[in-house]
Amino acid sequence: MDFARLQSLPALGVGLLLNPDTLASPEADSAYQYLEVFPDRFWLDAGPGAPGRHRELGPSVAALDMLAERVPIVCHSIGLSIGSASLFDTGHLEQIARWQRRYGFAWHSDHLAFSRLAEHGVEVNAAVTLPLTRDDASLAMLVERITAIQTRVGAPFLLENNVYFVIPPDEPYGEASFLNELCQRSGCGLLLDLHNLHVNATNHGFAAEALLDELDLRQVVEIHIAGGDHLAGFYTDSHAGPVADAVWPLLERTLRAAPWVRGVTFEYHESYAALLTGGGVARELRRARTIWERCC
Repeated sequence: MDFARLQSLPALGVGLLLNPDTLASPEADSAYQYLEVFPDRFWLDAGPGAPGRHRELGPSVAALDMLAERVPIVCHSIGLSIGSASLFDTGHLEQIARWQRRYGFAWHSDHLAFSRLAEHGVEVNAAVTLPLTRDDASLAMLVERITAIQTRVGAPFLLENNVYFVIPPDEPYGEASFLNELCQRSGCGLLLDLHNLHVNATNHGFAAEALLDELDLRQVVEIHIAGGDHLAGFYTDSHAGPVADAVWPLLERTLRAAPWVRGVTFEYHESYAALLTGGGVARELRRARTIWERCC
């Protein structure tokens, strides 16, 4: 993303990922400055080519409309699967464009990954985000698709760095160099998930700070912070309750180096809401705001 354009975006501050538990946590209302939404959770999708494909869930959309009157809303999609070599879902993209016109997102984002596979007219969803091979073929495909996204949706587009549990051998790009090259070639921005970075550093034995030093932070528009837990010998990006302890110094380090970042979003999954009872959501948001105000 052009750095001047990044700086022209509104600085939203510290936000919260909207999930079904959020509305049941009124103590957090005064602690977040914007909300991030998974738009895919607000409609039923009958699939590509289906007439009237996206059927919006009326009560949920009405609740979002009320929230949008009070705070800015940004869009973080989970359904595009931009890395699927066998499909590029322009129908999903058109739905995002309709929502952009409706809510006026300052930016919208998705995951640098794939989850959908299509062959002989049959589509399978892996229900997990899978990483792309970091090579020139992936870059060429992504640049073409990002161009189409930027043409259709009237807001800056960001991609989020993904978690990976296996590293294919002989990749020509490391993670930071791939992200830098992608942003430079395509003009997209970066949604830097610091917890995903911590997950990868933990599982693969590298220093998260070293990768941050390699990354072109002029491309970072938004940051995610979250927690995780251990499963089958791996540390995972499960969004389990409070922010992981190791993520807080990464947040301060990044914001000191990149005070132009426009938003920091706390993510947690509603299935872990019990770990944040007694005002836990508000505590995480206040801690993030303290760092934001100190650095930005």
